[in-house]
Amino acid sequence: MRTDVTFPSAGLNLAGHLYAPEGGGAGPHPAIVVGHPGTGVKEQAAGLYARRLAEQGFLALAFDAAYQGESEGAPRGLEDPAQRVEDLKAAVSYLTTRDDVDPVRVGMLGICASGGYALAAASTDHRVKAVGTVSAVDIARQFRLGADGTQDPAVLGAMLDQAAAARTAEAGGEGTGRFPLFPGTEEEARQGGPHVHEGWEYYCTSRARHPRSARTLTWSSVDRIAAFDAFHAVGLLAPRPLLMIAGREAVTSWMSVEALGRAGGPKELHWIEGASHVDLYDKDAYVTPAVARLTGFFGEHLAVAAGSPSRPTAA
Repeated sequence: MRTDVTFPSAGLNLAGHLYAPEGGGAGPHPAIVVGHPGTGVKEQAAGLYARRLAEQGFLALAFDAAYQGESEGAPRGLEDPAQRVEDLKAAVSYLTTRDDVDPVRVGMLGICASGGYALAAASTDHRVKAVGTVSAVDIARQFRLGADGTQDPAVLGAMLDQAAAARTAEAGGEGTGRFPLFPGTEEEARQGGPHVHEGWEYYCTSRARHPRSARTLTWSSVDRIAAFDAFHAVGLLAPRPLLMIAGREAVTSWMSVEALGRAGGPKELHWIEGASHVDLYDKDAYVTPAVARLTGFFGEHLAVAAGSPSRPTAA
């Protein structure tokens, strides 16, 4: 049961898909905000996990970030970490207004870059009672250090030079500068290594290609990203629980390990054996055990406390 919804975030209308449990009645239900990977849209991995969680009894909201997909915002393809964090908080706000949602039982799930954004958003938003991530990435660490953490610092320095030049050119009326996110051909993608190739295959072939998923980012995204730190406030998440799911073969898994080490409350790193970073986006052999662990986690931590009202009552 999927419904198209919209809700505001810092003056922009965001487009979402709300997945409800089949035959689950009017609720109120425990609800989960699901954030998509950095270049994704709600119809891809986020929508898959939202649908699968709805099948397990949760109401789940997948949505397009501002400047991307069907959501408002210009220039298109801007990746603004501050806005992405605000988008997740706005999604929580939207859910709390719905009669079919129990506002004291809201969780958050972030996939890839939204895994980092979810940590940043939930750390200071006490309405979020439990946080889960899948293939979590801090997009700033990925730009600064590379997906595997070994990137030459000169790479980011060169990108910041180009970002600065693009801002100057835009100020002079030359338009918004952009850079491609993926190699142009499969041969070029393979030359970039397995992680680059699997990202290209997911986003650029019939495996999961979507016409609204981002193919480029604006150069003005780069300096915004470089100054961000998704893990800075993760210590504030305690005593709320954190579950991080990572593929054992994922080159990005070091970021989940680092984030978990900074968390102070109940926490778990759950490994999916044999899975790479992108395998967890859509391959059933890996998604199914991930959803099973998420179901147990959110089922436990979004349960109604004995003797407590599920919805606040007016004084």
